[in-house]
Amino acid sequence: MVFPVVFLKLADWVLYQLLANSCYRAARKMRNYGFFLRNQTLRSSFHQQASVSLFPSISKFDLANNNTKFETLVCDIHGVLLRSETFFPFFMLVAFEAGSIFRALLLLLSCSFLWVLDYELKLRVMIFISFCGLKKKDIETVGRAVLPKFYLENLNVQAYEVWSKSSSKFVFTSLPRVMVEGFLQEYMGVNGVVGTELHTVGNRFTGLLSSSGLLVKHKALKEYFGDKKPDVGLGRSSSLHDHYFISLCKEAYVVHKEDCRNNAPSCEMPREKYPKPLIFHDGRLAFLPTPFATLAMFLWLPLGIVLAIFRILVGICLPYKLAIFFGTLSGVHLRFEGCFPSSNSHHKKGVLYVCTHRTLLDPVFLSTALCKPLTAVTYSLSKMSEIIAPIKTVRLTRDRKQDGETMQKLLSEGDLVVCPEGTTCREPYLLRFSSLFAELADEIVPVAMNAHVSMFYGTTASGLKWLDPIFFFMNPRPSYHVQILGKVPREFTCAGGKSSFEVANYIQRKLADALGFECTTLTRRDKYLMLAGNEGIVNENKKN
Repeated sequence: MVFPVVFLKLADWVLYQLLANSCYRAARKMRNYGFFLRNQTLRSSFHQQASVSLFPSISKFDLANNNTKFETLVCDIHGVLLRSETFFPFFMLVAFEAGSIFRALLLLLSCSFLWVLDYELKLRVMIFISFCGLKKKDIETVGRAVLPKFYLENLNVQAYEVWSKSSSKFVFTSLPRVMVEGFLQEYMGVNGVVGTELHTVGNRFTGLLSSSGLLVKHKALKEYFGDKKPDVGLGRSSSLHDHYFISLCKEAYVVHKEDCRNNAPSCEMPREKYPKPLIFHDGRLAFLPTPFATLAMFLWLPLGIVLAIFRILVGICLPYKLAIFFGTLSGVHLRFEGCFPSSNSHHKKGVLYVCTHRTLLDPVFLSTALCKPLTAVTYSLSKMSEIIAPIKTVRLTRDRKQDGETMQKLLSEGDLVVCPEGTTCREPYLLRFSSLFAELADEIVPVAMNAHVSMFYGTTASGLKWLDPIFFFMNPRPSYHVQILGKVPREFTCAGGKSSFEVANYIQRKLADALGFECTTLTRRDKYLMLAGNEGIVNENKKN
């Protein structure tokens, strides 16, 4: 009986709310807009009124006074904590990362009529397209692992400085609570989040709002605080709803869109001032998917897929020199530098190359830089990646004794590549190095690897790992920087009296200095617990 009820609600909403009301509102909007454009006096007076606010600008807040502390602060997230007032890119991230590329295309196509809808109806349509049929777990993962990166990059530094002065912070937003709560709790230290609640059936969203409907901020504020007034309220200068919302506070300030537009650098939050370092994040999209950026992505996709296949075939089929030539010709930017070690035929063991881990292609690009075949040890590599790999790959078991014996055997046969971090990291940080490699090798060569993409990330924690190389090579101009550092002196190895942990920490610091990265003590387990809710151990039936 649940499905028929949901279907009837959906039919009622589409027929009466979406079609009838939207057509009527669209006609009124177009008529009023045409009159507005023809009337120069009305247009100029409207802009003058919009520039005048009943409340002072946030720039008037006394940040210099260290005694400027207050108990409670209330605000919205879009247009206040975030510089952007539009929420389309964040719904697109939900549609693409938690849904599929077809759902994302449908949301993009909806832009053709969204502009004629009012605020409430526009929000309802985007919520329905982005959430309908998706699992709650998938949405929560996106809210925890994908959206925070884009929220942090969009933070308004002026609003955050006021935010940091408060001891109790509360966010009231008409956006779905599930989209913002993870970020606000993990990075912003919020004390409470009140947002629009969505209707669910079982563990899936229907795309409809709950019985409480779209959140009205000033009503929610009254219900939450009762007769008590919050100390400070922040709102948008262009929103009358926000004016009503912050008028319920003892002190109120507004954020002017023009301030951030005219003085953009002062509004952007520098990475070093993030409330919490951004080390781990997931998702495939490397850009903020605004409507025009998303359209460019869809126009690029057919060529990108063909280009990715061509680049992979070049790496598999052609000799190293030709692979570099055709790879560069196809748009892959390669930069190889450093001390290329000469082979020592009298040495019993091969050279152990210790790399930073940016993508699973690290050993492939190192092999290309050296123009010789190498063997790479891997964890949980998909079958597809093993098949298309142009170098030999050997799986480790995470059993220290067994893995040590495997690596010893491989070193006796030739040169070996290892990534002691155990997993990739996209940001300028190095995870803790496993010390196992230091116990095995006589000759250790650190290799600083770095990769840059502009459209798609070539790594994932919760997605399909076999698509990693395809997504990386689908970028218009992916780049790889391979810097081979000098061989580690004997006195800094286990043979020189150092412990394996000291050797691992020494090499980690050396690679971090070469790349300008920061060392951490975080591990693979920490990454997967945060991004995927597991410990990063992939079952055999999920690898491909």
